[in-house]
Amino acid sequence: MAKTVTTRYDVAEHLRTPEEMAAYLEACFEEANGDAAFIAKALGDIARAKGMAQVARDAGLSRESLYKALSGERSPGFDTILKVIGALGLKLHAEAGHT
Repeated sequence: MAKTVTTRYDVAEHLRTPEEMAAYLEACFEEANGDAAFIAKALGDIARAKGMAQVARDAGLSRESLYKALSGERSPGFDTILKVIGALGLKLHAEAGHT
């Protein structure tokens, strides 16, 4: 019987277009339940797909601090989130919630 070889799934390998990146982030917002570290990790996935070094330059951050901020192990400041979203070419928007 032949062995099945598996590899670890990396969502960053599948985020190719700005539309795919925006849809992924939107889905993560819906699933996060207020978990800022979860959103930071999702932004990290998108940043890796675009190229972490370029995103860091565009956000005005060091690559090392960007990796730490988007590791999913901490909740980065909102100013960092806004810088990264802008560097990724994405926009943050709000809509009325349903209560």
